[in-house]
Amino acid sequence: MPLPTDEKALALGRDIVDAFDKAFHGPYPGYRAAHAKGALLTGTFVPAPEAASLTRAPHIERASTPVSVRFSNSAGVPVVPDNDPQGASPRGCAIRFHLAEHVHTDIVSHSADGFPVRIAEELVELVRAIAATEPDSPHPNPIEAFLGGHPAALAYVQMPKPFPTSFAKEHFFAVSAFKFTNADGKEQYGRYRIVPELGTEYLTDEDAAAKTPNYLFDELFERIAAEPIKFQIFVQLANDGDPTDDATKQWPEDRTLLKFGEITLDTLVPNNEEEQRQIIFDPIPRVDGIDKSADPLFEPRATAYLMSGRRRRAAGKA
Repeated sequence: MPLPTDEKALALGRDIVDAFDKAFHGPYPGYRAAHAKGALLTGTFVPAPEAASLTRAPHIERASTPVSVRFSNSAGVPVVPDNDPQGASPRGCAIRFHLAEHVHTDIVSHSADGFPVRIAEELVELVRAIAATEPDSPHPNPIEAFLGGHPAALAYVQMPKPFPTSFAKEHFFAVSAFKFTNADGKEQYGRYRIVPELGTEYLTDEDAAAKTPNYLFDELFERIAAEPIKFQIFVQLANDGDPTDDATKQWPEDRTLLKFGEITLDTLVPNNEEEQRQIIFDPIPRVDGIDKSADPLFEPRATAYLMSGRRRRAAGKA
């Protein structure tokens, strides 16, 4: 995947990465600008029969497809505690469907059903406001000023983000809507939801505070060594009139949930840190049958991911 040639798009990508670096007192060579602490697992995706009514994508037409899945904490700090109320939430889940050698499509999701801003320029403003806010900053401090003028961001910040007992008991939501096209050419818009087979389970604030700094990853490593981890993937389908170009606006819960398939994870990737450095997830599907919507976050996110990924790979080689 090449970087864009437009200088404005390149500058915006650099601004995103730079803002996260400053917010997390980075950069940390060899790690992501955000969601730095993670683990990479592998397994298999099996499509649901009804998914063929939604899309003609190749991983729906096959009996199964290999996948790589990375679970992560939110902050761009490689040692952020798993129970840090500021830096660990929302957790991330990135899924890569391996379609052929060097051919793939991804889902990038996090554990909050929402997003704070509609456009990438506002994301830069938000993260810069976080970086500029000190404990002794006079009120309204930079982040208070930003949230005061951005009600969607305020709602996102105030959204409950409880700590799960396990990554295997957490649900995840793709940030943006996608356009799905089936074999007959029918188009539908939808949003991915990744739902744990075991159901969700969360800690109280007091119980989370008493956990060890690596409790989620320690539990993940023990669990995957003992048994597979399973997730169901659903697509929440948009009704006519539902906004498909605004990540801050979620659809009503009565919208149809179509089952997309099931993921079974059974292996912790060897040489995990190095493999995490190498893989660069892409929020844009780039596969026949699934396309990005008109959400303006897609292209800037893809550019920032690629810039962060290339920097991460270069640091690993050095």
